[in-house]
Amino acid sequence: MSKINSACTLLQRLLKGSLVTQIMIGLLAGIALAWFSKSNALAVGLLGELFVSALKAVAPLLVMVLVISSIAGHQQGTKTSVRPIVMLYLLSTFFAAVVAVVASHILPQNLTLTSFSKDIIPPSGILEVLRGLLMSMVSNPIDALMKANYIGILVWAIGLGFAFRHSSASTRTFLHDASEAVTHLVRIVIRFAPIGIFGLVGSILASTGFDALWDYAHLLGLLLGCMLLMALVFNPLLVWWQIRRNPYPLVFTCLRESGVTAFFTRSSAANIPVNMALAKKLNLDEDTYSVSIPVGANISMAGASITITVLTLAAVNTLGIHVDVGTALLLSLVASICACGASGVAGGSLLLIPVACNMFGIPNEVAMQVVAVGFIIGVLQDSAETALNSSADILFTAAACMAAERRAEQLAVTQPQHSKS
Repeated sequence: MSKINSACTLLQRLLKGSLVTQIMIGLLAGIALAWFSKSNALAVGLLGELFVSALKAVAPLLVMVLVISSIAGHQQGTKTSVRPIVMLYLLSTFFAAVVAVVASHILPQNLTLTSFSKDIIPPSGILEVLRGLLMSMVSNPIDALMKANYIGILVWAIGLGFAFRHSSASTRTFLHDASEAVTHLVRIVIRFAPIGIFGLVGSILASTGFDALWDYAHLLGLLLGCMLLMALVFNPLLVWWQIRRNPYPLVFTCLRESGVTAFFTRSSAANIPVNMALAKKLNLDEDTYSVSIPVGANISMAGASITITVLTLAAVNTLGIHVDVGTALLLSLVASICACGASGVAGGSLLLIPVACNMFGIPNEVAMQVVAVGFIIGVLQDSAETALNSSADILFTAAACMAAERRAEQLAVTQPQHSKS
């Protein structure tokens, strides 16, 4: 009896524990089951299929409601001092996608997918991709939701969002509440990720062997490498462009005091108070950082841009689809836009991978398997992604504030000279 009680207590602790711990347990349990009993591992594959199906069901609705709500609820009259910071956020997010495209070309990845259609017809080039995008954009909104046409969903969501900006305050409040409700449903689905990953890993390893683990390690290494490259090379270049001096003292301060915390909280929103405290410590303009840091938690998404691009190109490479330069640049733009719309829940960027996959004619069934692969490696991927995203919020805010101070000092020096002349 005491053993049963202790087991129940342990189970309750696991259920109340962090999602990271639960995913790790599900991952290890799936590996162990595939190692000791392949037949049982194949049987629990149903759990993975249910998890993937739940993601397929909720993701299109999530994209539409979140985009409509965010555009409809946007407050006009944002301070002009925030515009340079927003520009840095967007540039960093786009450059991250470009870095991911180049890295994926140098180190192409393959995914182990349980099944996919052999009848996928890839686009032959940029013109066909553009044609497919345009046709998807004018799709019926109900049809777009039913067929998971994410390009069509995005277009209708953006149009409805701008239309609802002229609606009453109560309507915008309803849209905000609707986005919160759908996000809550996504959180519920993601809470079942450990069980889904247990089934996916068990069935995949039982059917394909343990070589798939090596593929996951390669994929994770590429993701983390791209994120380190952004954090230590490209973000510092953007900061130098603003402050015109050695950016690394500021970069390392932001990574140490913001990035480390975000790595463990895995939430840019939860890290806002940390960034606010650091901004105050750096003596930044409060009127600026009180606006830019919450905005950055939603649109400064370099890590999410890398995740979407790398996993999409891994699926493209697995399916043997050729990507030319024009299509790669278009993917970078689409991935960066998707990243800015990523949900605030853990693994939110993964749910937008199907939007990028739609560019290449990849069906939703395959795209959601790619999402599931993202959850398998998501323990480290999501932590590193959040650390990059959140540390960039305070980094670019500080850089823009320092640049404004530098310009003010230069103006103060030149003005007396003009007055004397």
